[in-house]
This record gives sequence, structure tokens and C-alpha cells, in this order.
Amino acid sequence: MNVLVFNSGSSSVKYTCFGARDGRALAWGIVERIGQPGAVHRHQVEDRPPLERPVEAADAGRAVGVITPWLTHPDQGVFGSLSDVQAVGHRIVHGGEKMTRAVVVDEEVKAVIREYCDLAPLHNPPGLMTLQAAQAVFSCQPHVAVFDTAFHATIPEHAFLYGLPHEYYGRDKIRRYGFHGLSHGYVSREAARFLGRPIESLRMITCHLGNGCSVTAVDGGRSVDTSMGFTPLEGLIMGTRCGDIDPALVLYLMERKGLSVSEVNDLLNKQSGLKGLSGIGSGDLRDVESAGRAGNRRAKTALAAFCYRIRKYVGAYMAVLGGAEAIVFTAGIGENAPTVRRAVCDGLPDLAGGRLALDPLKNEAPADGIREVQAGAGGIRVLVVPTDEEREIAGQTRRLLAERR
Repeated sequence: MNVLVFNSGSSSVKYTCFGARDGRALAWGIVERIGQPGAVHRHQVEDRPPLERPVEAADAGRAVGVITPWLTHPDQGVFGSLSDVQAVGHRIVHGGEKMTRAVVVDEEVKAVIREYCDLAPLHNPPGLMTLQAAQAVFSCQPHVAVFDTAFHATIPEHAFLYGLPHEYYGRDKIRRYGFHGLSHGYVSREAARFLGRPIESLRMITCHLGNGCSVTAVDGGRSVDTSMGFTPLEGLIMGTRCGDIDPALVLYLMERKGLSVSEVNDLLNKQSGLKGLSGIGSGDLRDVESAGRAGNRRAKTALAAFCYRIRKYVGAYMAVLGGAEAIVFTAGIGENAPTVRRAVCDGLPDLAGGRLALDPLKNEAPADGIREVQAGAGGIRVLVVPTDEEREIAGQTRRLLAERR
């Protein structure tokens, strides 16, 4: 089955075409800076030079219009006609409690996506817009929505409830939902495959570290706790997001400092994290590390705080799981920042009663597929596993449609 996957972000739409024969990626690309000057389309076909061109894309729906002609382009296309696409998979960030697995899209599903737009205002609206635009182009093919929150539907009630009066959950569904579920689910299964063990027998802590960051406790392939909550703001210090803070700080900022709701929202989501702590005007870890090496004390402290928060969650989830067979690092920072992996892992208690340590040569080696980076073969295995959300979406799309035959 040829599957086209769309992965919509707040200002970008990524896509990948997966072939029917062996499921490999035939073509992939992204439209970035949607709704902004300087929008660009990058497109690549397997074994051919990449293409990059400026485009006009006022919104995610128009980005779909930019993408689809290139799927059948004489030189850069991979299909003879758009009818060769047999199914379309879509990443939707928030499905709440109503969408706990992949579903074939109908009007009821789209209504649920709209319902949760208030909880994921940067992602659900463009995700829905992409879906609707794709339905107009691929009107005869099934469309499948795959939800980032679904992997965390197995978190028990005592772990997802906040300490608020229960009616706020019962009436308003205010609770911890968790995010990055596609990535956490994918890398946990890939880690089990690499280790040659049934996932049902493994306790893992998966660390998705990119511009957005989260840690998940995975027990037997099921998420039992995760660092993000009602929104993706909770948990770890991130590129521009603050992570965990005392909720009273919001009241303080509004009542004593005179900040408006929108100003507080901007402060917590866009001006905090590594960017705010370092003061260098960037939330990119590479820039923060570079500034730290150049002697910037605030940058060094920002990096230390970032790693400390991850280590704190990893330790907490080791307690939740009663130990762990593996710690998994993934996403841009997790896969490419050996200093972060070392700061998080070195000295953690091992299952054998010793202390975990990373092998310097293995840890510093360039990213190249799945690999182990711990010193020695016993105790906790520390893995670097490249994530592939688009492949996960395609896989869930295929499995769902096969079940319905």
C-alpha cells in the first residue's frame, strides 16, 4: 500500500511518501515558514539531489497545494498519478480522551479535532487544515488520523490527575495528557527489537529531546507516566518553554508585574527555557553549548539546568518502574548531543547496585542508526534510537486499514 503521510507543525508541513513494496521512503520534504515571508519548499526523491525553492504558502492548506504537484512531477515525482496514493495518514497532536488510537477520518473525527483546538492551538488547527486540504485532493482515498496523545492513554488515573477538585476533571477533562507519543511509541519498539527482547518484558525510559522535550516511563510497551501534561508546556526545560514552574508564578506575574494573559503565554512558551536562561537570544542547544564553551556563565548554567531536569525525571521514572532495563535517547538533541547524554546518565544507580557510566568513544561517535553508548554489557542499556514519526504514522495507517478489510 502506497501511503502519503502529512505531519503538520505550527509553521510547517512535513510529508513522506512510503512505497507499497517494502515500505521504504520514496520521497519526502517540508514546507517551512508557512504564513511568513520567505516560505520555502524542500523536496527530495530517493537517490536524487534535493530541491529547494521559495514558495507562497499562507496557511497549511495552501502548503498541501504546493506539495501535491511534486508527487507526480516528471523529474522529481514518485507516482504516475495521484490515484497511485492508496491511503493518507495525518499526525494530529491532541485527541484527548476521545481518540486513543488511529481512526479513519469522518465528520465526527474532525469535530473532535476541532474540539481540542483550544488545548493545542498551535498544532490542531493546522493539522485539521492540512487534513481537509488533502481530502479535497485525495477524495477517493481513506484518510487516517494518528494522535500524538494516544500512546499515553494507558497512563493510570492516579498518575494523570492534577490535585484539583475532581469536578475539573469530570466536567472539563483537565488532566495530564502527554505528547510526543508517536516518537515514544516508535523508539520503544525499535529499542526492544535492537535488544532482541519482547517489549512486554522491558521497562524503559524514553527521552525525546528536541526543541520540545519529554520523558516517558514505558512498562511492557505501555506508557505509565510522562513529563508533559495538560499542554506541552509542562515538564522539562525546553528550547523556549519553561517546563515545570510553581503555578503561583502566573498569578504573581499578572498581579504584581502587570503582564496580560497573552504576555504570560508568550513568556512561558516562547521566551523561556534555554533561550531565557542563557540570555543569548536563541533556544538552540548548539548555540547555548557554543556560548558556554566561550565562557558565557549564564549559558553554562542554562545547560546544567536543562540536563538536571532531565536527570531528575529519569530518576523519578526509575522509581515509578521499579528499575529499568534501558534508557533511550531520541530526537535532535537526544541523538546528537553526547554532553547531554553524559550529564543525564553518568552516576545513576544501576540495576546491579553499581553506577551507570557511558563509554566516551561510543557516546561521542557520530549518529549512525541505533547504537548502545553505555560502558560494559551488564545492567542498564543506554541506547540512541533515531525517531521516525512519519514511519510510525504510515505503520499505524496500514495496520488500521488492514484490520478493516
